[in-house]
Amino acid sequence: MASRSSRSVIRRLAGRNPTLAALIGLGIANHVVLTGCRVTVSLEALQLGASTAVVGLLLALFGLLPMLFAVAAGRMSDRVGVRRPMLVGSVVLALGAALPAIVSGFAVLYACAVLVGTSFMLFQVASQNATGELGAPTDRAHNFSLLALGYSISGFVGPLLAGFTIDHGGFTAAFAVLAVLPLIPAFVLARNRLRLPGPNPSRDPGHVGGALALLMHVKLRRVYFVNVLLALGWDLNTIVIPVYGAQIGLSASQIGLILASFAAATFVVRFSMRWIMRRFSEHQMLTSALLMAALVYMLFPFSHDAPTLMLLSFALGLGLGVSQPMVMSLLHTHAPPGRMGEVVGVRMSLVQSMAVAVPLTFGALGGAVGLTPVFWSVGLCLAAGGWLTKRAA
Repeated sequence: MASRSSRSVIRRLAGRNPTLAALIGLGIANHVVLTGCRVTVSLEALQLGASTAVVGLLLALFGLLPMLFAVAAGRMSDRVGVRRPMLVGSVVLALGAALPAIVSGFAVLYACAVLVGTSFMLFQVASQNATGELGAPTDRAHNFSLLALGYSISGFVGPLLAGFTIDHGGFTAAFAVLAVLPLIPAFVLARNRLRLPGPNPSRDPGHVGGALALLMHVKLRRVYFVNVLLALGWDLNTIVIPVYGAQIGLSASQIGLILASFAAATFVVRFSMRWIMRRFSEHQMLTSALLMAALVYMLFPFSHDAPTLMLLSFALGLGLGVSQPMVMSLLHTHAPPGRMGEVVGVRMSLVQSMAVAVPLTFGALGGAVGLTPVFWSVGLCLAAGGWLTKRAA
């Protein structure tokens, strides 16, 4: 969980919006579990003798059901409100993290990946929907930068907590610690004291086309395209560092520190979002994010020690950290009335398609041709995306 100073920063930045501050705090607790479980599942599988392909499959399962059901989750949050999906997501998240602490083996790791990934998706879609409804439209980019800032904290804490707990207490202890954290959001949401947005059914009951119509929307489609590329860069870093670090002989704590360096950089850049937004346009920021990520992936294969990987991971976090607040703000700006939850669900589905495709492809190619072609292929894709985004500006 975030330290007291981190919580104080969030409350101060959220200003007079206690609901937003609460959403950020609940998101931090649950996101620590997701990021921590990814590291713990990967490293336990490797200890049990799993191949790169098996680790890729395990990590893909975190995103499989979210990819299929994120749009439905978004529609549900529009229809019934955000509190119930967030509550159910928190409860199931605790259950998914607890299973490997009780029983060991590959089957339980598969179940953990499915439950943790799906339940966090249910929570996140609803919380993002709620964030977009808090405050005036002019506050959206700032509100989403604060939400993303919270996820930077948890992205730092999760891998670090998992790595050090594994080294000093073992895998069972790591899963047990992670399983406790979602009980805090579950308790807060069950009390029903937060002033969360209620049902928000479409104000245009005649709309047709469902999610496909949203994908055909010109402005939304461009944002979704950039988001998919950014998700590719984000997910590969999360997936490849545990495997690559284990291959070059790094400890679980060192791997956790490398992943935490990425999250620390996202915190730094998101903390500076107001200053950045006053000086650069959305397209300039998204183009820079893609090009910086491309450069980092081209350099990864030349790095063989923890300090260098930490530096590159930090640079990658600076580039990609600026992207999510801009994407979410643009989606809310262009979303049809009453369909924000569905728009967020489509985004989540596309993001999770990367969370499925990247580890499967990485597992297959990494075992067959090595990691260098994987790094360079992703770098070229991101560079091409940055060039196209610049031209579209």
